[in-house]
Amino acid sequence: MISEGGLITPSRDLVRQLENYRLTTAEILYRLPDHPSVLQTFLWQELDQIPGFPVLRKFLGYWQRELEGKLYRVRVAAVASMTPGEWRALSQEIRIH
Repeated sequence: MISEGGLITPSRDLVRQLENYRLTTAEILYRLPDHPSVLQTFLWQELDQIPGFPVLRKFLGYWQRELEGKLYRVRVAAVASMTPGEWRALSQEIRIH
């Protein structure tokens, strides 16, 4: 992103990754309001800090206050968004027209 002064500024997500935020995925199982014996799955994904997960906790707080589907289970997985192993030099290049 380039600002008005011509300086390059990093995106908000890049800055958060450098501040130790991690890509976090939560599998949320909840009961359907009209059919409480039926479970529904909702997948949530966002950059969040581990181990406290403040962004996920805020979302789940909103869910419990504002939505009718009662939470049954939340499973969380978090991984580093940037790792050294993702970037490597290639020894060949193949061109296709």
